[in-house]
Amino acid sequence: MKKTEAGDPACGDEPRAPHPHVPSQVSAEGKTRHEVARLLLEQGPMTAVVVAEQLGISPTAVRRHLDALLADGEAETRDAPRRGPRGRGRPAKLFLLTEPGRARFGHAYDDLAVSAIRFLAEHAGEDVVRAFAEQRIEKLVGPHRAAITSPGDPAARAEALATALSREGYAASTRQVGAPAPGQNVGAQLCQHHCPVAHVAAEFPQLCEAETEAFAQLLGTHVQRLATIARGDSACTTHVPVTAGQPAHPEPARTVSPEGHTARIPNGGKPA
Repeated sequence: MKKTEAGDPACGDEPRAPHPHVPSQVSAEGKTRHEVARLLLEQGPMTAVVVAEQLGISPTAVRRHLDALLADGEAETRDAPRRGPRGRGRPAKLFLLTEPGRARFGHAYDDLAVSAIRFLAEHAGEDVVRAFAEQRIEKLVGPHRAAITSPGDPAARAEALATALSREGYAASTRQVGAPAPGQNVGAQLCQHHCPVAHVAAEFPQLCEAETEAFAQLLGTHVQRLATIARGDSACTTHVPVTAGQPAHPEPARTVSPEGHTARIPNGGKPA
C-alpha cells in the first residue's frame, strides 16, 4: 500500500486506465490503420487485396496494418468461400473486425443507459432507480465477497476490494494515509482510476451512492467518498478509516474539482 499525506483526495498520480472509446493522437501510420479498420467496418469481410485496391495503397502496406490489427485483437480472419473447382494453395483469407475493433469507432451505450434509467425514473420512480443501483453493485462485488471480507482489518479488506474492482475494469489501488498520531484520521484510500459508468453516474448519483454504501458494508466500517470521476475528478477516491476512535457519523466529505470548486458528497453510511 502506497503512503500519502492524510486527507489527500486526489489519487491522481496513479496511472489511469485509458477510456476505450477516446481516440489517441495518431501518426500518419496510425491514420492509415484507422482507415483500414473503417473499411472493414463498412464493407468487410474482405481480402487484403481488395482493401489495398479500395484505399489505393500497396498490398504489402495493407498486410502490415492488418497484421497489427490481428495482433491487437481488433481483427480476425476466416477462409473465403471457394468458387469453382478446388485449386492448389491456401484459400484466400477474409479479414473482419472483432468487437474490440468495432469499439475504436465508439458506441452509444452510455446514451442508451441514460435513456433507460430516465425511463425508469419517470415511469417507476426514484426508488426503482435506487434498487437498480443496489442490484448492479451487488452483482459487481458479490462474486468477490468472500475474498474481500475474509481479512480481519479494514485496510486488508480495502486491498482485497481494490483487487476485485480491478478485475471488473476499475483499475483500483489502495494507499496509506498519514501516520498514527493523536486525533489524526489515519486510514487507507481506495482509488478507482477508471469508471466504466462515469457518464451515466454523472446524471444518476444513485450509482455512486449505492457503490459507497456497499464498500462500507464489505469493509466493516464507515467510509467517506472524497472524489468521483463522475464529478470531474481524476479518480474516485474513498477514505477508509482503520484506527479506533473514529466518529460514527463523520461530516460528509467534499470533492474538489479541477477548477478548485467543492461539493458535498454523501457519507458512505455505517457498516452492516
